Amino acid sequence: MKNVKIFNDTFLLRAGLAVIFLSHSLHGIFTGNDVNDFGNLFLNKIGFSPFGVFIAWGVVIGQIITSILLIVNRFVKISCILNIIILVFGIITVHFAEGWYVVGAGRNGMEFSFILIVSLFTIMISDKKMRNKQQAHRAGKR
Repeated sequence: MKNVKIFNDTFLLRAGLAVIFLSHSLHGIFTGNDVNDFGNLFLNKIGFSPFGVFIAWGVVIGQIITSILLIVNRFVKISCILNIIILVFGIITVHFAEGWYVVGAGRNGMEFSFILIVSLFTIMISDKKMRNKQQAHRAGKR
């Protein structure tokens, strides 16, 4: 198994995003029927019936797993891509119609999702640069 550093240059950003994704997902699980309601009362109504609840739980479980993976610095690219897909679908289905601003000049807009997506891309780019640097370093030792 490769030696993966958890506490590298992207740790704070990875941990911060993981906290956001975990708090959102765990809130949905532990505050009643939020996940089921989102699946039944929203996703099913906008055309995902009869799979709305399944999709909602897939998103929640996916974000919990990817949050843990981001924290421990494993499967980072896959975790980032999955969360970007979830966020883009959130923008398309919910936030775009509400405009840009989350608060202030608007409500429930897409600006928060946008900065999360930019942060996930930043992690992927930084992770690739770190891997390339490590490979070059190892190749130089041979």
